[in-house]
Amino acid sequence: MNIGNAVQELKNGGCVAREAWGHDGSYLFLLPAATVPQANIHTEPLASIARANGGTVECLFAIRQHTADGKVLTGWVPTVEDLLADDWYTV
Repeated sequence: MNIGNAVQELKNGGCVAREAWGHDGSYLFLLPAATVPQANIHTEPLASIARANGGTVECLFAIRQHTADGKVLTGWVPTVEDLLADDWYTV
């Protein structure tokens, strides 16, 4: 599938990857937008924003990547190759 289909799969709650990534365990998933209460925030920059906003932070959605070594990267950014590829598949 193409990037448009892959994005739709993410929006539907699925996970996607590319054949070009070599089935190394990497895949993408969507972290949905959420209102996070200050009590759940453990870093000062976000806590400061929450205090200024009356006790919550409006967090926008992000595409996350489960990496080949089992870590999670927040804010995955596609390459031009990713955008033009037709080798996306559902994990």
